[in-house]
Amino acid sequence: MNEIEADTKDWTWVLNTVCPECDYDVRDIPQSVIGTLIRSNAHAWREELKGDPAELRTRPRPNKWSTLEYSGHVRDVLRLYLYRLDLMLTEDGPHYPDWNQDETALAEDYNSQDPATVSAELMDAADRLSERFDSVVGDQWNRTGHRSDGATFTITSFARYLIHDPVHHLWDVQQ
Repeated sequence: MNEIEADTKDWTWVLNTVCPECDYDVRDIPQSVIGTLIRSNAHAWREELKGDPAELRTRPRPNKWSTLEYSGHVRDVLRLYLYRLDLMLTEDGPHYPDWNQDETALAEDYNSQDPATVSAELMDAADRLSERFDSVVGDQWNRTGHRSDGATFTITSFARYLIHDPVHHLWDVQQ
């Protein structure tokens, strides 16, 4: 994890500026391409996971995840966002249950998982989330949801905030 990800007090920078690390800019992403962006990113992850399993498990530095760990995290983020998107589409102003990504990484032991399985699961999660975003229409993009830290999202800001995560992590592993 990097310093930007660790700062949950001000999460809005993702929506309001170009990422200072990966140079990704979510500000003007059209709603209509969210599903396509998720699918495209998942295909890039699938390519990353075709490498040697030992290398995929190697951390380049003690404080940086391996490719396999990042891909397990991305898979779980996509699953979480599908759950949260479903809440936003079926409930009025839902409050999401807490999710601690670091606890999940330890509990799931990402680095011991099979890369081919993670790849297939990541693709499945991306397909399901993409389909759900593709089904959002009209005023649904303005529906809201709330994180436990007080962050409030519309489906539009939620989608833009989401897409930065797997793009940034792909950048992380390609450095």
